Amino acid sequence: MRTKGRDFKPVLKEAQALGYAEADPALDIEGVDAAHKLTILGSIAFGIPLQFDKTYIEGIIGIDRLDVAYAEELGYRIKHLGITRNTGHGIEMRVHPTLIPKRRLIANVDGVMNAVLVKGDAVGHTLYYGAGAGSFPTASAVVADLVDITRALTTDPENRVPHLAFQPHAMADTRVLAMEEVETAYYLRMQAVDRPGVLALVTKILGDRGISIEAIIQKEPGVEVKYVPIIILTQRIQERNMNEAIALIEKLDVIRGHVTRIRVEPLE
Repeated sequence: MRTKGRDFKPVLKEAQALGYAEADPALDIEGVDAAHKLTILGSIAFGIPLQFDKTYIEGIIGIDRLDVAYAEELGYRIKHLGITRNTGHGIEMRVHPTLIPKRRLIANVDGVMNAVLVKGDAVGHTLYYGAGAGSFPTASAVVADLVDITRALTTDPENRVPHLAFQPHAMADTRVLAMEEVETAYYLRMQAVDRPGVLALVTKILGDRGISIEAIIQKEPGVEVKYVPIIILTQRIQERNMNEAIALIEKLDVIRGHVTRIRVEPLE
């Protein structure tokens, strides 16, 4: 979609033909498979119980090639990320399309390659990179799991590395945050009537909810075009505030259809 400007559906069909996507790709493109992995990673990282039902899941079906192009223009790439983070107030567990600065290593993970980015308090960022689809990479992962299970069943418990490599009870009661409590930045795209004052209406709604604007792009209208795209990048704000703002923007008679919202992570 990024390199050739193609739409989602034909690209998905090509991925299926190449064996990189399942015949029924729902678990992948809807983010469920990533959420399964994230649930396990969050448990390992923070010593919390497996809580798949509390993980926010959003797929890539709604990503338009226009958003891919606008993200590129703003210096970002769109990636489908699973993010878990200890905020001090609770644990974030979320899977969704995300804008990442192009200069980040993980923004340049393409094709069938996958990556896991880990930030430690002392070591900083580390990246683990490899093929995430195809018969041999999948078989390798399955065999590795079988070996781990066998070792766990046959190794002396006193010498066995625990599934959680530190005291899991320390954070077992830590709360997983609801998505509306998560704080992040946002990319917004909307179709607006081409007339003076429209942008002021939108920015007032955002400002009234404490949402600061990082950048705005307003495209020139074509010949006899009534609606023009407006693209806004915001600074970090709680999702609850953004939900309220989007609901009010969509009610404006100068806005057509729904507002496209993609979260933004600088990964600093």
